[in-house]
Amino acid sequence: MSLYDIPLRTLSGAETSLSAYKGKAVLVVNVASKCGLTPQYEGLENLQKRYASRGFTVLGVPCNQFGGQEPGTAEEIETFCSTTYGVTFPMLDKLEVNGDNRHPLYSELTQTPDAEGNSGDVQWNFEKFLLTPEGTVAARFRPQTLPESDEITGLIETTLPA
Repeated sequence: MSLYDIPLRTLSGAETSLSAYKGKAVLVVNVASKCGLTPQYEGLENLQKRYASRGFTVLGVPCNQFGGQEPGTAEEIETFCSTTYGVTFPMLDKLEVNGDNRHPLYSELTQTPDAEGNSGDVQWNFEKFLLTPEGTVAARFRPQTLPESDEITGLIETTLPA
């Protein structure tokens, strides 16, 4: 199954899929509002502003599997993100990224190894997967890698559509 074929829902409940982003570089990030890493929203929004006009988007995926740090409803998550961090990038409905109820999107994404060669479960909130404009996974970044790090921005630059 292609990543583009996996059914998804937006935070507002509309049906979608990654095919909506075909031809764009996409940074898929599992996010949470009450995490020590939550300030990464600022860096993610900066990436969105910096690269959106060049065929890039961040795609936020709320997840409540790590310490219950995303307990809010869709409306609460949307309000928090927009008022606290000015988030303009698209957000999906809350998903499970690990375990028996892992969403098919993450069943595919977690097969990709990180820089150390480790694949498998998402470690924590704010793990990042960079997708190419063709819909393949270019790289996986663990939660501690900051969105605006040279590691991520350098790869975004080489992954942007021509």
